[in-house]
Amino acid sequence: MKKVFKASKIFLENEILENAFMVVEDKKITDFLTEYDGEYEDFGDKIIAPGLVDTHVHGYKNADVTDAIEGELNTMSVGMLEMGVTSFLPTTLTSSVEQLNKAVELIGKEYKDAKGAKIKGIFMEGPYFTEEFKGAQNPAYMSDPSIEQLKIWQDLSGGIIKKIAIAPERNGVEEFIKAAKEMGIYVALAHSNATSEEALNAVDAGANIFIHLYNGMRGLHHREPGMVGAALASDAFAELICDGHHVHPTAAKIAVKTKGHDKVLLITDCMRAGGMGEGESHLGEFKVIVKDGTARLESGSLAGSILDLIDGVKNVKNWNIADLKQAVDMATKVPAKSVGLEDECGILAVGRDADFIVIDKDVNLYNTYVNGEKLFTK
Repeated sequence: MKKVFKASKIFLENEILENAFMVVEDKKITDFLTEYDGEYEDFGDKIIAPGLVDTHVHGYKNADVTDAIEGELNTMSVGMLEMGVTSFLPTTLTSSVEQLNKAVELIGKEYKDAKGAKIKGIFMEGPYFTEEFKGAQNPAYMSDPSIEQLKIWQDLSGGIIKKIAIAPERNGVEEFIKAAKEMGIYVALAHSNATSEEALNAVDAGANIFIHLYNGMRGLHHREPGMVGAALASDAFAELICDGHHVHPTAAKIAVKTKGHDKVLLITDCMRAGGMGEGESHLGEFKVIVKDGTARLESGSLAGSILDLIDGVKNVKNWNIADLKQAVDMATKVPAKSVGLEDECGILAVGRDADFIVIDKDVNLYNTYVNGEKLFTK
């Protein structure tokens, strides 16, 4: 069935079409036109943009990936349409080997049946971290990286692990990074007290992402640049949680100004309390209090976020860190590229899946489409 949509702007990879039409047939984008005589859906002064891509999200709507409960992956998938996400990497937390076995195996079984946002693989946040910057990760399960264990997890998942985060100062890191890359897994760096030298050595070995920049890592000092300094100095990608709580807008601006919009990606790091309002929740084995836009452990430490990704895009624009197109890119094509998914999602182009959102110039979300079907309306 042919569908045609018109908008005041359509955001392509490197171009903005004005007052144009997008043609969709059999779930795919087949054309972009400046004129069209037939029937079409007119979004008026709204903008058609690619569906958002969240490469770091633990949970949503009271569902959590690491719990490994049947059906909760679909709960997340459908819920995340509300934040404009059409593709994501369900993300595990540091946990026991047995629990992570269950989690990756269940995702591998269920990911193709998701009814909302598409699941493009798994991100394992841990367990190969260090205690000094553990955040909301349980140090009882932390260890040096194991290539053999990663192989087991990849086998259990059916080969869909796309990304794993480790601490650069752990033993055997360089060998692990090279082995992971051979398995098609991107290696990220996080929850670490590493020196800048240790972090840059990991980048040289093939690590290509610093997760939630500034959070859970040794900060920048002029005599020891630390993890933050390594992230800013390297060509690796850097994630940012732009909820206004995890990172000050000026710190976010420094990161983007230093690295460029094409190397900084927006993520949510959202946990099960996302989309649920204020109150008590939990993250892994820890009690969490959700209040005033944050999720915190009883100690007061931040415990992931409750950020909707569309609001991260809005904040980056409102903080004058990026124009609207750049802000959208930071939540679409940049995260997709960071994990090798640039040919599958994050861009509107002929031949691509018709996964898109409808927003206005103030980054308010109106509709989310997957395969040309409207699955969410505000």
